[in-house]
Amino acid sequence: MNNIEHFVEIGNALSTEKNHHALLEKILQRAMLLANADAGTIYSVTKNEDENQQALVFDTVLNNSLNYHLGGTSGNPIDFAPINIYQHGETNQSAMVAIAAATRDIINIEDVYASTHYDFTAAKAMDLRNNYHTKSVLTMPMQNHQQELNGVIQLINATDEQGNIIAFSEDVIRTISALTSFAAIILTNKQLIDSMEQLFASFSQVIAAAIDRKSPYTGNHCRRVPEITMMLAQACHDVDNGPLQEFAMQAEDFHELSVAAWLHDCGKVATPEYVMDKSKKLETVFDRIALVSARFEIAARDITYSTKHSDIGKLSLLKTLESDRKFIEHANTGGEFFDDEKINRVYKIAKHYKVSIAGVLQPILSEDEVHNLITKRGTLNPKERQIINDHMKVTIEMLESMPFPKHLKNVPEYACGHHEKMDGTGYPKGLKRDEMSVQARIMAIADIFEALTSNDRPYKAPKTLSETLTIMARMKLDQHIDPDLFDVFLEQKVYIKFAEKFLDSSQIDEVSINQLPGYENYPK
Repeated sequence: MNNIEHFVEIGNALSTEKNHHALLEKILQRAMLLANADAGTIYSVTKNEDENQQALVFDTVLNNSLNYHLGGTSGNPIDFAPINIYQHGETNQSAMVAIAAATRDIINIEDVYASTHYDFTAAKAMDLRNNYHTKSVLTMPMQNHQQELNGVIQLINATDEQGNIIAFSEDVIRTISALTSFAAIILTNKQLIDSMEQLFASFSQVIAAAIDRKSPYTGNHCRRVPEITMMLAQACHDVDNGPLQEFAMQAEDFHELSVAAWLHDCGKVATPEYVMDKSKKLETVFDRIALVSARFEIAARDITYSTKHSDIGKLSLLKTLESDRKFIEHANTGGEFFDDEKINRVYKIAKHYKVSIAGVLQPILSEDEVHNLITKRGTLNPKERQIINDHMKVTIEMLESMPFPKHLKNVPEYACGHHEKMDGTGYPKGLKRDEMSVQARIMAIADIFEALTSNDRPYKAPKTLSETLTIMARMKLDQHIDPDLFDVFLEQKVYIKFAEKFLDSSQIDEVSINQLPGYENYPK
């Protein structure tokens, strides 16, 4: 095989390899083949945190004569300590690879034992331990186009066709130099890709942290949804029976889903704080319940000083007034369900009581206050609820405008589907189950579970596990969440794994799956 064919084969091998250690190992193997070397080591560059300087780490060690293969893809660990490139501000003269790394020079030694230019104490000691004889050595730094050090490659004992140890020829040096330059470009590209992935991951987490800090009432949501998402994704990947037995994810798929999970609520950066933080129905800049209570006090004063009622009549009216005041105060807190009977009572109170303030007779509740108090669920009125829901439109606009690389191209679809329902009644796009990926459906379950168990929502107490799973089981029956995924969520006890890590002990109660709606025939 000529050098051109070698480089074509090398290029194909290196460009398709994704594992960093396997990539370095292939570079070393190809270099040994081109140089007909008996042994070799390839080093990667790292930072020695203890001494705050660059160091060389043994990545793969090969020796044909000794049948030696450490690091790389061998599964055999390398216990050699990293080699500092510099010591006390000077080049480390005790290691040839450090000298090559510091000077960026190619070092070619014909006979180690005859050389007096370098310190080969460590090499000779290793020879003695392994009953080996190191003679010719070629040490070459690997640099990218910006002259940045990617690593160092060292080849030992070039041989001729008869197996005799010879010096590394100039032709071999040029060939290996071309290989290392070629490999350095590939390494640099991979490092750029890795850096880009780290940037996307960090960016997604920074956005999530900003949203969590924006509102004290959803401070854990953006951090916990990714946790549940990845737990359920792993469980779906692991199952070997049922509807999801063919579902599988690679490492890059998990990374893509993780980025999406961290970005799933990124549109909330545009949601007004007064809406996100609205902890009471009458809250705007402040909670207006104090103003309402003041009006009730005025109404109580008017009754007390009225000449139209007897003392007994006044006591009865004041008792009713106080009951209505307490009801309005309770209504202001929000909750899961505010039924029609309570709504009608709000209207009745607003219509029944009039107070005189600054000579103006007015209802004890304004139209806007009534509008907010009759909210059936939570603290947000319909307009405010729509503002919250519109965060998904902003999320879509943000994510679909971003030039995601190919391996992250599904992030917008995954992130923007967590409010969709399997029957098509969700938002923002009204997608049905078969129009969504499994990953997007996983995120929908994660988002709901976190919201129900969350202990930082202003309008409700956190649900226990049994309460949460009962609600979600009904959602499954109503075709709101994916039935197969929810089955895995239960059967693989994903909810327990999350609960033990994040929920208060008071929320972790006993769950009997066969007592959940739709699971009556589940094996006991």
